Amino acid sequence: MGQPRPLANLFSVELWERFSFYGMQGILAIYMYFSATAGGLGIDENVALSIVGAYGGSVYIFSILGALVSDRLLGPEKTLFGSAVMIMVGHLALALLPGVPGLVTGLLLVAIGSGGLKATAATLVGSLYDLQDTRRDAGFSIYYMGVNIGGLLGPLVTGFAQKEWGFHLGFGLAAIGMAVGLTQYLLTRRSLPRTVHVVPDPLPRSKYPLWAAIAVVVVLVVLILVLTGAMNPGNLATIMVALSVLGAIVIFAMLLTSKKVSGDERSRVVAFIPLFIGTAAFFALFQQQFTVITLYSDTRLDRNLFGWEMPISWAQSFNPFFIITLAPLFAALWTKLGTRQPTTPKKFALGIMLMGAAFLLFLPMVPVASVPVLWIALIMLVATLGELSLSPVGLSLTTKLAPAAFPVMMMALYNLSIALGTSLSGALAQFYSAETEGAYFGILGAVTIAIGLLMLAISKPVHTRMRGVL
Repeated sequence: MGQPRPLANLFSVELWERFSFYGMQGILAIYMYFSATAGGLGIDENVALSIVGAYGGSVYIFSILGALVSDRLLGPEKTLFGSAVMIMVGHLALALLPGVPGLVTGLLLVAIGSGGLKATAATLVGSLYDLQDTRRDAGFSIYYMGVNIGGLLGPLVTGFAQKEWGFHLGFGLAAIGMAVGLTQYLLTRRSLPRTVHVVPDPLPRSKYPLWAAIAVVVVLVVLILVLTGAMNPGNLATIMVALSVLGAIVIFAMLLTSKKVSGDERSRVVAFIPLFIGTAAFFALFQQQFTVITLYSDTRLDRNLFGWEMPISWAQSFNPFFIITLAPLFAALWTKLGTRQPTTPKKFALGIMLMGAAFLLFLPMVPVASVPVLWIALIMLVATLGELSLSPVGLSLTTKLAPAAFPVMMMALYNLSIALGTSLSGALAQFYSAETEGAYFGILGAVTIAIGLLMLAISKPVHTRMRGVL
């Protein structure tokens, strides 16, 4: 397809990592709120959805830790490898350790590992291209297709295993998928460019004790908050929202005031601020496929197919199926248009408006007692069109706007926008019920479309601030 050969390596690694990640996440919510007799933990539904949102947000928040390790200690390639090992161990904990201890241990390991992987994987893809290479957006779309092949297969396989044999086998299959990806990466990692082994901004050894002390203080503060009840399952999503906002402010301030950032680079960071907000708004709705839409699939969807009941998590496979189908078309479109393609801010505006429209499509089904599966497929088709207009383009844009001294930190900032949106998906889920779904979907859809229109209105000055970046 005219792309650098190492893209196939990263494509395959991310496929298996996403298989494990989405396979586990596909059954996570129902594992928590199903009763003990059904193999679950019996947690309150709204609390369970909030935890899923908080967990999803924490993955992206931990990308800051991954960025620090990559930029200052190990470099992106070694950070990615270590993170993949941690993810596999986390899935094993979910599969083998019973009850809440297994849940906490597994989610923590997977969240930290996934954060490190997310902070580095896209950077490795970006390293394959020059800044002005017109193949760049197409390459990220192809890479994104690999992500979603894993995202398609994961919920299908683990959902079926959970329905037939129980939750722990489903989690075990997620661990096996991660092991396959890790093995494949070990066999092919030498094909990557030498630049991915370089530590961009090495931390002086004299500062090691200070950073270690900061880490210990953070762990102690978290323990105190948990033991005193200030941090609890019911407010985790709200805490993650606050941490995402705080983390974004700190990183923006650091990038805008650093002497290592040139004038053009500083202007590009400023241009990224409205794109950060737009991305958060998009994912606040999009990530509800793992919170509200999971509950909707369980309680409102007619999942009977010719006398057989479809597993709840299979509704989450519509999105990656559509991405696999449509990503090559989007990649071909951007390649065909070349320099005539819409500017990135306009692509963002389109993606945000499509996501809002997808939520409005829930409204005709409010009076329907048992919603057809194909209606959810239609909703996810519109959401996927929005995702392909925003998400792979956002990944590519972030690598282009990143200051030379902080490539992975800029990617962590992009991930924080997703963390904010994902955490909001959990916080907002607590307001959802079958009785209020009309107002819930209507208000969120309308507000998101309004944000998209605002993004379209400011697209020209934002693009000017990007200083030559398409």
